[in-house]
Amino acid sequence: MKLYYSPGACSLGIHVILEEIGKPYELSPVALKDGAQHKPAFQGVNPKAKVPTFDPEDGGAVLTEFTAIALYLGLSNPEAGLIHEGAWGVARAAEAVDYITGTVHPHAFTRQFRPGNFVAREEDHPHAVKVARENAQKYFGVVDRLWAGGDWWLKSGYSIADAALFFVEYWQIRRVGEPVPPRIQAHFERMLARPAVQRALQQEGLPA
Repeated sequence: MKLYYSPGACSLGIHVILEEIGKPYELSPVALKDGAQHKPAFQGVNPKAKVPTFDPEDGGAVLTEFTAIALYLGLSNPEAGLIHEGAWGVARAAEAVDYITGTVHPHAFTRQFRPGNFVAREEDHPHAVKVARENAQKYFGVVDRLWAGGDWWLKSGYSIADAALFFVEYWQIRRVGEPVPPRIQAHFERMLARPAVQRALQQEGLPA
């Protein structure tokens, strides 16, 4: 197995899942800041120019998009207990992960980190960032209100949803330095205490 990733990017969530599974895998860094995702070497792997990109057979057909990779890993490694309760559990996990990757990631953080992708005029960038930070607070509030579990997001227990939530928590708390609701903060701290998370952060050169 091989994960194409960029340190501190959303691929961190997939990295955590791989560490939770505990099977051998290879990391292949993609320097997003240097534009490596647009160069022929990576374009030949994933023309979408995105991470995470996952190769389950190290040289076979790759799988792209966070939700698809997370579901594949959870379903193909049932002993790791990352997806629960049959079809309903799969649907609930996909619902949670999709909210993080389809709403929280782009509209709270991509808009904040790369405002030029959303507004053309540079003088409008501060307003785009302001809106993104407001979105982040709103979306973490939504997660808090929808919380169905105890220590973990879903009622069924620790899952791929927690790994997805972790990467945006990490951005909000560590990168942006903004608060999250107390239950989300407690979840972040529980995630940091997991050995799999500690290993993923260390491998990516990120502070815990």
